[in-house]
Amino acid sequence: MSRAFVKEEAPDGVVYIPPRAPLPEGAINFVTARGLGLLHGEMTALEAEREKLKKGDKHSPDRNRALTVARGKITDLQSRIAGARLVVGREQPQDEVRFGATVTVKTVKGGKIGNERTFSIVGVDEADLATMRVGYIAPIARTLIGLKQGESATQMMGGKEETLEIVAISYDSD
Repeated sequence: MSRAFVKEEAPDGVVYIPPRAPLPEGAINFVTARGLGLLHGEMTALEAEREKLKKGDKHSPDRNRALTVARGKITDLQSRIAGARLVVGREQPQDEVRFGATVTVKTVKGGKIGNERTFSIVGVDEADLATMRVGYIAPIARTLIGLKQGESATQMMGGKEETLEIVAISYDSD
């Protein structure tokens, strides 16, 4: 058994490693160039944290617990990076919503008519609603992928059925 999981080093004997954003079983971990860069940056930060912890008080339960968590996160992240498949926006069909697209939609039925929203379809690790980046496995992304400008689809939004029309599609030049 790894010493990291021995009771003397972890006061309650259990070390919790927060899970990464889930991918559906068998799903490919598509990433944008930005998303892959974020994963590599996260790895660099975790490795630096691990090295700093290694130099700390070897008898401290807090240090040992933090080191176990850092190592677990690194292992999870290594797996996520190894399975990442980079999608280059300029290689996507520019007239169709696909992974990596920045899409503007307008509500044409249900909800607030005429309301426009713009978001980007990205990988699960890059998804962040505060910056309008939606994971490609999110319901709205799955609904819109494959549509072209002027086409529309129906989606549940905030508990109401809305019909959304594609107003604009663009891709970063990566």
